[in-house]
Amino acid sequence: MTAAPGAAPLDDLLARLFLLHKKDIELTLGRMERLLAALGSPEKRLPPIVHVAGTNGKGSTIAFLRAILEAAGKRVHVYTSPHLVRFHERIRLGAKGGGRLVDDETLYAALKTCEEVNDGQPITFFEFTTAAAFSIFAQAPADYLLLEVGLGGRGDATNVIERPAACVIASISIDHPEFLGATVEKIAWEKAGILKRGTPAAIAAQTERALGVLLREAARVGAPALVAERDFSARLECGRLLYEDAGGLLDLPPPRLPGRHQVDNAATAIAAARLVEPHIPARAIERGLLEVEWPARLQNVLKGRVAELAPKDAEIWVDGGHNEDGGRVLAEAMADFGERAERPLILVCGTLTTKDTVGFLRAFKGLAQEVIAVPLRADQYGKPAAEVAGAAREAGIEAASAGGVEDALRYLRAREWRVPPRILICGSLYLAGETLALNGTPPR
Repeated sequence: MTAAPGAAPLDDLLARLFLLHKKDIELTLGRMERLLAALGSPEKRLPPIVHVAGTNGKGSTIAFLRAILEAAGKRVHVYTSPHLVRFHERIRLGAKGGGRLVDDETLYAALKTCEEVNDGQPITFFEFTTAAAFSIFAQAPADYLLLEVGLGGRGDATNVIERPAACVIASISIDHPEFLGATVEKIAWEKAGILKRGTPAAIAAQTERALGVLLREAARVGAPALVAERDFSARLECGRLLYEDAGGLLDLPPPRLPGRHQVDNAATAIAAARLVEPHIPARAIERGLLEVEWPARLQNVLKGRVAELAPKDAEIWVDGGHNEDGGRVLAEAMADFGERAERPLILVCGTLTTKDTVGFLRAFKGLAQEVIAVPLRADQYGKPAAEVAGAAREAGIEAASAGGVEDALRYLRAREWRVPPRILICGSLYLAGETLALNGTPPR
């Protein structure tokens, strides 16, 4: 039996995979289909799949759904992207009593096999690693695989799945227009590409324009659709979450994940759970809402290196939101926090060059006292801090620049505070990952 590889060989292998295609992203299925066929079609040996697309809320919806299904005693595989700190976060293997992230040995073996079978042919990093994930999932028994779309839906590498048990489409808004189109209608059409004939779908709350496209595509392919606010709904009332669908009313605890938007994500997850498990007990849904975990989505940092660097008694939040809609829901959450306990709000923000930073920050005008702009160290496509600071000023917020999260926190700690600040570290999942790595609390 060969020994498990160390971190260096695995990191070297992952680095090599980036060189197999001249583009990071190219939304076609041919390369993926070729590699999967050469691997013996592992995508045809997977457990029942819940396929999840959307712009914002995909990951949170999957986190709720996993927690609910696991509370019902199910073994649940999960595939998500991108990762925050380590690649392993993308592949979670289901087990009784809860899953675990893929280990070094299993991951290395699957990637190495794919590399040998692919034999140097052009293929994107995401396509390659998705094929490896399918190979890993196919060899491990589970009751469900929760499969997150990487980008779009129609041409995404995950869309080689022919017959999922259910589909979910989370909230749709403008993001990645260079790949998906510059209008909500075009993006919705791309997301709707995961819908399959006879496969039921749970559709989260949408704008009227996005919903029209989704319903038209669902009707065209013959996919029965459950729609938020029409077929199911949820609201907070007297400190409880009231969920209602054709099966009746459930009186539930509020979701553990903070923010108004998580009520919608939780409702969509409950609807999806009841699609695949019609008789799932209410106690499993309750436990799922209370035990759900999803790092870097309004994650409260209470201890660790980040808390040590920040001003004394500061309240610190980390979120990977990065587009205009993400900025809106984050600003709503910060406003809600401010109503409960008023503190000066400071944003530590870094974004990718492809993102509309002004659009993301605009919702914080009049709410945030200042933006401390930082570069993204983990990604070559990060905007310079000066450019992020300029975007903040354009959005109507005072701004300064720092060399990174650590420098920004030291800068804030050196200042005098009448009331300890509320600090939101935001703008990119890459920045969120850097923050969790600095804190010494990577996802597990």
